[in-house]
Amino acid sequence: MTILRKSIYSFFKAGILTSLIAPTIAYAEQTVSAQASGQSNMLLTIFLRHDQSQTLLEQQKKLQRQGFYKQFPPEGTEVVSWYVMMGIGQVVTLRVPPDKLREVNRTIEESAWGAFQTEFYPTYDYIDLARENYKQLED
Repeated sequence: MTILRKSIYSFFKAGILTSLIAPTIAYAEQTVSAQASGQSNMLLTIFLRHDQSQTLLEQQKKLQRQGFYKQFPPEGTEVVSWYVMMGIGQVVTLRVPPDKLREVNRTIEESAWGAFQTEFYPTYDYIDLARENYKQLED
């Protein structure tokens, strides 16, 4: 048996690895269950990267002209957070029903492009699971 396998085996034997994995599995099962019942929304983090070839005033005028603040966020979505990340741009996290994902994408394409370069990242809330992991380490 290799050293790595012996280490993993000893972690399982001690129950350490199992105690760290169990909350993750439970969280995943809750998430899948909620999604299957149609109760769950997804989190979507959007990076609105500043176009540094334009001044802030030029960007604001472009966003107003394209209707960004009238269209974004689309109805039926919820802003969870909206930060300015200096040197990057704005970072927005939305709670989005899966059937609204295309609408969010289209809204960004129609109203933000030209003022921002955009990136989308599916996101999930990890704070409760992280707290549980730390709590189990304390016990």
